[in-house]
Amino acid sequence: MGFPKYVVARPSEMLAITGRGISEILLKKKHFVLPFQKCTRLNISPVNYSFQVQAMSAEKLPFCLPAVFTIGPKVLDENNYESLIKYAKLVSNSDKESTHIQDLVKGIIEGETRVLAASMTMEQIFKGAKEFKKEVFEKVQLELNQFGLYIYNANVKQLVDVPGHEYFSYLGQKTQMEAANQAKIDVAEARMKGEIGAKLRDGETKQNAAKIDAETVIISTKRQGESKKEQVKVRTEVEIFEKQREAEVAEANALLAKKKAGWSQTARLAEVEAEKAVAIREAELQMEVEKKKAFAQTAKLKADLLSKANVEYDIKVQETNAQLYRRQKEAEAGLFESQKKAEAQKANADAELYTRQQNTNSELYAKQKEAEGVAAIGKAEATYLGSILKELNHNYSALRDYMMINNGIYQDIAKINAQAVNGMQPKISIWSGANGECDGEGGSGLKDVASVYRMLPPLLQTVHEQTGMQPPAWLGTLPESK
Repeated sequence: MGFPKYVVARPSEMLAITGRGISEILLKKKHFVLPFQKCTRLNISPVNYSFQVQAMSAEKLPFCLPAVFTIGPKVLDENNYESLIKYAKLVSNSDKESTHIQDLVKGIIEGETRVLAASMTMEQIFKGAKEFKKEVFEKVQLELNQFGLYIYNANVKQLVDVPGHEYFSYLGQKTQMEAANQAKIDVAEARMKGEIGAKLRDGETKQNAAKIDAETVIISTKRQGESKKEQVKVRTEVEIFEKQREAEVAEANALLAKKKAGWSQTARLAEVEAEKAVAIREAELQMEVEKKKAFAQTAKLKADLLSKANVEYDIKVQETNAQLYRRQKEAEAGLFESQKKAEAQKANADAELYTRQQNTNSELYAKQKEAEGVAAIGKAEATYLGSILKELNHNYSALRDYMMINNGIYQDIAKINAQAVNGMQPKISIWSGANGECDGEGGSGLKDVASVYRMLPPLLQTVHEQTGMQPPAWLGTLPESK
């Protein structure tokens, strides 16, 4: 049952009393707690919450917004504890340092920041940081009111690039390049003004000196009686000096205009490069968006086709299982019959294999013995030929002739030659002179001529018999064959 006790809250606390005699919640700094009443201390000091909110602008450019919010129960009016009652009902059960309140606050801040950033361009967010902070503050506070929380302070830091999307770094590089180019232009203009001012001062000094010299010359010439001549001379020199100064000024203006054109061209190239970089980045981001859309459509189509395929697969699996069960039974019956036939065939095959092995072994033994005999004969012949070769004093030609005679090779060659000329019927003609000799003077020379003429008739006869050609008429005619 307990005893009554007097409870006093600390400066940063409030007492929430519930129980006997209290309809809802009673908030006090000090209270006499009765039996059947429960007193809870509420810590009303604000807490800092740091977040890294990732959002996307209207141009679909992602960025990171670091923010620090000081949030606590709303205790601004001592006579109106409506907000604190909401806080006691909804949030007080959780420790403010726990992730529950942090996740709650973070979800509200991220949601409102992303919705607000989506309606603004990156330039508007960057340049209107104060207005952006104000709108975020108001929208987040509107959501936190339902939990009895109040934003005591909100600090929105500078926008930060998301890895892979370096918009601000490119923008900073562009600004830095523009500042550097502007500084170069300012330095060049200052240098130009200094050089021109120095030239002007030198010109004025020279002009004053020339003027003094001219006046001195004029005075001296007046004294000498040649004033007119000296005046003309001084005017001529002054005109020449002025022309020279005008030419130098024109040359300096031309050089300055040329440098200005170069600086303008450099600045314009930097601007064009920055614009092209932004355009390229926009194209890449658009391409990524299209890829994501295509991927989503492909995933949806795959899901539809997969569900349809799963249904068809289940139906076909049931049909296949039925057919498989029927075929398994048929296959088991056929397998049993095949096993019996295979066992009988195996017994027959074993018998035939044993018979063939015995026959093969006997044939192998006979072949081995035959090979051993041939090897023994070859070894004996080798020994025999070695002894003969030794007796012939290693005369291989004599050994070859002996082997050919011993094996009857010469007889075979004679038979082959006889068979080759067998059936040939050669015709042999014999011609002779009347006396066969030539007497008288010059007998030796006439013998040679007679020998030639004796050779002609058989030669012509042979040519005629072989080819059918007749000798020319001036050489003679052959006798007709009977």
